[in-house]
Amino acid sequence: MDKILQPLQPVLGVTGRFLLGLYFLLPGISKITGYGGTEQYMLQNGVPLTAVLLPLTIILQIGGGAALILGWQTRAMALMLAGMTIVINLFMHDFWNVYEGLSQAHETQNFVMNLAIMAGLLALAAGPSAHALSLDRR
Repeated sequence: MDKILQPLQPVLGVTGRFLLGLYFLLPGISKITGYGGTEQYMLQNGVPLTAVLLPLTIILQIGGGAALILGWQTRAMALMLAGMTIVINLFMHDFWNVYEGLSQAHETQNFVMNLAIMAGLLALAAGPSAHALSLDRR
């Protein structure tokens, strides 16, 4: 099986890194265009220091997502985004709190999906530091 996958490894690595980066880049941009709505949503979910954390989240999502796509400081960025993902999960997808029925099911699904994203980031952080078509490789 390794002989079959070995030639595909560079393509798989770049594709995975790109998709994980895109997962953060696009929401970071949408937080800028929908700043007021995002701020209200964070406040409704009891996020403290929203005035500081929203701009910080935007910077980390856009910067970290772009860094993953480009393959710059890949391992560090993956770890940072994994940490941010768990914090976001605990505040924004707290299915164990006031949700019932479909809302609870939706938040549970988002929580578990974010755990899967975090798993991909941790695997990326644990992998080789220089992937194909990355700035780390230079």
